[in-house]
Amino acid sequence: MTLSAEAVGLVPALAAGYALIARAERPERLRVAAALAALTLLVAAFTTELQPLALHTFLWAHLLQNVVLAEWAPALLVLAVPPRLGRRAARWRIFGPFVALPLWLTTYFVWHLPWNYDYALRHPHSLLLLEHAMYLAAGIALWWPIVHGSYSSGGKALYLFVAFVLASPIGLLLGLIPQPIYEFYEQAPRTWGPGPLADQQIAGMTMAFEQAAVFFAVFALYLFRFFREEQADPHVFDELRATPR
Repeated sequence: MTLSAEAVGLVPALAAGYALIARAERPERLRVAAALAALTLLVAAFTTELQPLALHTFLWAHLLQNVVLAEWAPALLVLAVPPRLGRRAARWRIFGPFVALPLWLTTYFVWHLPWNYDYALRHPHSLLLLEHAMYLAAGIALWWPIVHGSYSSGGKALYLFVAFVLASPIGLLLGLIPQPIYEFYEQAPRTWGPGPLADQQIAGMTMAFEQAAVFFAVFALYLFRFFREEQADPHVFDELRATPR
């Protein structure tokens, strides 16, 4: 087992924080299961063989960790929050759609710039740890309006569609650029697996397809709810045109 600061620091801190939340409002079993699933994902991402591969050899391994931190684990953690506390926190500005989405996109784009990416990898105990913490925080902000926001289903569907459209160029560019852009992985010693360019292409296309699957699935869920609500109440379409506050 490979230990990391994320596994021995971040995961216990999240578990302790959730224990405090559970004392304030007892969560349902499914919400507890979501919290456990999120913590398990984080432990797996940073204690298995994926950790040394991400730190030393392959871009695809690092991007998989980023997806866990910025999308999968945050979604489960937000689902784990009891509804009353979730709705109360949804009033905070950081969990508003016009703050949460730009925050998540900016975090993703800034840390994927080649000079930032390479520099963080060369400082795994400081900048890389900060990068990972920012991914998790931004991911929680991203999902909060969806799970706990009081917006219409149509508004949530639109929010998810915009998130996917604006985030997808990162993976597509990595998959289509004809040369490696991350010097750290280009110079990484390899005894097996794809070369630097193929590694980057695999990482980019995997990221693009993963985001398409996750965001489209949740988008389709809320779009279906919107159409069902619209059939029940034709005036519900007016809510989609209303600007969320």
